[in-house]
Amino acid sequence: MDGVLAILTPQAMTKPLESAQAMIELSNSHSKPLLTCWMGETQVAEGRNAFAQAHKPHFRTPEPAVEVFSHLSAYYRNQKLLMQMPGPFSHHVEPDVESARLIIEGAMQEHRKVLTEMESKSLLSAFNIPVAKTMVAHSPNEALLIAQQLGFPVAMKVNSPDVTHKSDAGGVLLNLNNAHEVRAAYQRIHDNVERNRPAARVDGISIEPMIVKPNGRELMIGVTNDPVFGPVITFGAGGTTVEIMGDRAVALPPLNSFLVRELIQETRIAKMLGAFRNMVPVNMDALEEVLLRVSEMVCELPLLKEMDINPLILDENGALAADARVVVEYRQPNADRYAHMAIYPYPTQLVSRWQLADGTDITIRPIRPEDAELVQTFVRGLSEESKYFRYMNSMQELTETMLVRFTQIDYSREMALIAVTLEQDKEIQLGVARFAINPDGNSCEFALVVADGMEGKGLGQKLMGLLMEAARSKGLSLIEGEVLSNNHNMLKLMTRLGFTIKTSEEDQGIMKVSQSL
Repeated sequence: MDGVLAILTPQAMTKPLESAQAMIELSNSHSKPLLTCWMGETQVAEGRNAFAQAHKPHFRTPEPAVEVFSHLSAYYRNQKLLMQMPGPFSHHVEPDVESARLIIEGAMQEHRKVLTEMESKSLLSAFNIPVAKTMVAHSPNEALLIAQQLGFPVAMKVNSPDVTHKSDAGGVLLNLNNAHEVRAAYQRIHDNVERNRPAARVDGISIEPMIVKPNGRELMIGVTNDPVFGPVITFGAGGTTVEIMGDRAVALPPLNSFLVRELIQETRIAKMLGAFRNMVPVNMDALEEVLLRVSEMVCELPLLKEMDINPLILDENGALAADARVVVEYRQPNADRYAHMAIYPYPTQLVSRWQLADGTDITIRPIRPEDAELVQTFVRGLSEESKYFRYMNSMQELTETMLVRFTQIDYSREMALIAVTLEQDKEIQLGVARFAINPDGNSCEFALVVADGMEGKGLGQKLMGLLMEAARSKGLSLIEGEVLSNNHNMLKLMTRLGFTIKTSEEDQGIMKVSQSL
């Protein structure tokens, strides 16, 4: 783990005090934690006492030292995970979400939950996942024409919503090199499926070019739905032995590059993705790209219940989805586009650009965990009056607990929109508006503060307008808040926005403001 220095000193048995002093000096000159294990009793007593006086961690046996090291490593990893804020879109090329939704809606209108192979691959293509070109034949002659168009050799597979494992049903024939083999394969696949899966509906035979990748590794990417956690992404070894291998890692979407790499490294197949024997290393960027795009699919398609991309063939040139199976399920429409997910993705749809009358460019975006320092600097720069109006008490800066609370938010239950501008390529915060959903689930409480130099420039009104729109998009019906009676600028803003203002019954110095959404 980065940032930890662990030292075990068997040499300290001969000169324990000198060794202890040297290590204490080393520890004081570095920021990394130092863990030592002093094995023994009388011979190492001086070293142990020196560490105790210097308030340095020390252990009598290796086991607790290793356990502490493990806890430090886990804490470090969890902190890195905590700072990850994946968005629904992680790429410059946005997917064609509308086309993907139309494919799913078309299947559901036909009362089908399992998409055909053609539909499944079209769904992947809509999210820019490379797929093998596939065409469906409904007769031996049509199969021959398609094979000649695609070029030999070809692979032929049964096209049926009722056959999950095509190979087990005899529905897959590979390496067909000429017209005679293609015509014979068409009838052979029909006969095999009719014998092994007599109740299965067969809608022709899909034909695709035979994928030959000497350095290719067969992988599997899947999506399942857990009744508690919602959609889950799985990754591991693929091919026909996927169930036997049992090599699978699981992650909750949304994913970003860091989380994708963590997911890949949790599998045994990860060791085979580098160079070994005569195999060259694969294109890891292509694999990460596919996993990120699958994460996008899960975010944007709430009707997606299950998906298997197996095999996903990966080599040094890139990735290609050779086969795919998608199952959809009807869900009640929800005003919240990500209500189906356990972890709410970073709401990039709320990022907007605005410009002040003086030409200053401003970006208004949801807050992120890494904005802690930005927020602290902003609060320090506020006047005493502005701090009192916002927090209703005398304070100089935010505590660490408050910083975490304000920046590491749950976007499904609250929102914080910050206005920032660039000065010498560095972001400067100019204001923030936030709301938190009340326990009733229908209303929210808001807070607003802008930098002292931004008063009268319309920033507060712009932030409140966008905040109210975000609350409205979540299906909330009321936004409310409390304003000090002597905060005249805020009360004027509330009046312009059409808020109802009345004096609090509990405290005459506080005004209750509310607006129907």
